[in-house]
Amino acid sequence: MKRRIVCFGDSNTWGYDAKTMERFPEGVRWTNLLAELLGDEFQVVEEGLSGRTSVVDDPLFEGLNAFTYIHPCLMSHAPLELVIIMLGTNDTKERFNLTSYNIAQGIARLSLKAKNTPAGIKGSTPKVLVIAPPPIGKEYYETSIGNSMGKNCDIKSVEMPAYLNELLKVQGTEFLDTKGSVFMNTIDYMHLDEEGHRLLSKLVFNKIKNIL
Repeated sequence: MKRRIVCFGDSNTWGYDAKTMERFPEGVRWTNLLAELLGDEFQVVEEGLSGRTSVVDDPLFEGLNAFTYIHPCLMSHAPLELVIIMLGTNDTKERFNLTSYNIAQGIARLSLKAKNTPAGIKGSTPKVLVIAPPPIGKEYYETSIGNSMGKNCDIKSVEMPAYLNELLKVQGTEFLDTKGSVFMNTIDYMHLDEEGHRLLSKLVFNKIKNIL
């Protein structure tokens, strides 16, 4: 059996293309590129959902709360060697009224739940890697998504990773901050473009080599 990795995230794991408003093909998405880098020994499972939040219910859309879904999700793909969580972008939305520290708390809580899910080898618990997504560009508010996202999303996304890093240290959870290494597109400033997916896949691959 191949060594299985679940990539659990939002639209940037699903592969949303802001240019076409559709999904990037298999050869572009960072999850697929990661699978190519890892080779035939591994299977990379894509678990991306547009709009997904870490721990809050969205009053406008159904089924986006990761906390209520991650347990059955991981169990359905067991046995797992690693769970990669990349969330936080949607949690910045003004309607959730979360501070940057609250967002980090939610992701840390989700990480702890994943770490305690018996979806690993022979019923053990899997390793977990949490990725802080690239910061939202301040220009997002002037695009078509500005009204939906609300204000100060960029500020919260910049502040959040430092808090998350400290909370994950307490857990002993692996952490990867993409800030300065991977960048959002210049269309809506909150989704990866082709180059962003390529850079992220290499960054994650190098991190996984140290974990596994």
